[in-house]
Amino acid sequence: MNYRLIFQLSLYGLAMAVATVSWIPSSLEPILWLLIFMICAYFIALKSSERYFLTGFLVSIANCIWITAIHILFFHTYMDNHPQQVEMMAKMPSPYSPRLMMLMTGPIIGIISGLVLGLFAFIASKIMQKK
Repeated sequence: MNYRLIFQLSLYGLAMAVATVSWIPSSLEPILWLLIFMICAYFIALKSSERYFLTGFLVSIANCIWITAIHILFFHTYMDNHPQQVEMMAKMPSPYSPRLMMLMTGPIIGIISGLVLGLFAFIASKIMQKK
């Protein structure tokens, strides 16, 4: 397992976490994540020799930690720049604080995105083996 590669690729997640606090709107975020997933899948297929899916999954778990931590630390700035998130959280019937909601949903999103990035990495490894 190439933990150095996992850490290095997770820095894309750190950059996105910081950028989404103030600069990147929610409407643009999925497109950028798709691009990041494709870049990560390429590098996983290029630099790993095995366990492509697991490597992609672990990159997304590391991303999830970065993103959840940054969004909680800069909660007020994030919410000021994402009114649709404020509206969505207001509609949720929860006795918990919005920060706690982020802490609970972050890992779920991380697992789901990990499955997607793992699949991307696996597919990229098959494509690159054929060449």
